[in-house]
Amino acid sequence: MAGSVLTIKDLHVSIEEKEILKGVDLEIKGGEIHAIMGPNGTGKSTLSSAIMGHPKYEVTKGNVTLDGKEVLEMEVDERAREGLFLAMQYPSEISGVTNADFLRSAINSRRGEGNEISLMKFIKEMDKKMDSLEMDPDMAQRYLNEGFSGGEKKRNEILQLMMIQPKFAILDEIDSGLDIDALKVVANGINDMRGENFGCLLITHYQRLLDYITPDFVHVMMQGRIVKSGGPELAQRLEAEGYDWIKQELGIEDETVGQEA
Repeated sequence: MAGSVLTIKDLHVSIEEKEILKGVDLEIKGGEIHAIMGPNGTGKSTLSSAIMGHPKYEVTKGNVTLDGKEVLEMEVDERAREGLFLAMQYPSEISGVTNADFLRSAINSRRGEGNEISLMKFIKEMDKKMDSLEMDPDMAQRYLNEGFSGGEKKRNEILQLMMIQPKFAILDEIDSGLDIDALKVVANGINDMRGENFGCLLITHYQRLLDYITPDFVHVMMQGRIVKSGGPELAQRLEAEGYDWIKQELGIEDETVGQEA
């Protein structure tokens, strides 16, 4: 639906009693693309995992709402049906389930009983999207991510995104390990999704992804919080100067959060 809003308020998250997120506030509206950047170990991937309900991450304070509904009270599959999508840095392999079967099941789960997509329409849409992503047609019948190269996995995540059409996507280092040609293809797929019915949170270390996907907002995360926000020019300055100027500006000492899972 148009006008969807994903709101994160004062989110605190711990792993094995070690606090990683220390009060994250963020609002993403349909039609907006937000990028989160920051040094390693600052909580970026923890944020995405906590939103999607990974059991390793304990939310100790705060809330996440999607169109006013409390996301943290939902089961993981319910979050997906409500319109949240996560493209992980390291997608899981699922033997025995083909790409096509997985995608059709995911689409029908969101559409609901009695409103399932027809087989012919599904095949037509999948073929069109795979062609735009320069994917081998045989990948439709391969088991999900099994034996896929890093680049194939990333393209496959964008194929899922384009087919499922979620309200909000969280893309966790979708550019990791991609050569420049694959990066352009993946970026084009994300740009094709832009519109008032789609919001996106990009988690990245590098400006290079943002050369192809221009964000509406850029946020810097340090020590488990968002410490600075701006437009695309903020990412450009980070690429040119690193993070030290922000640390000096805000009086932030070296990172102490530790590694993320």
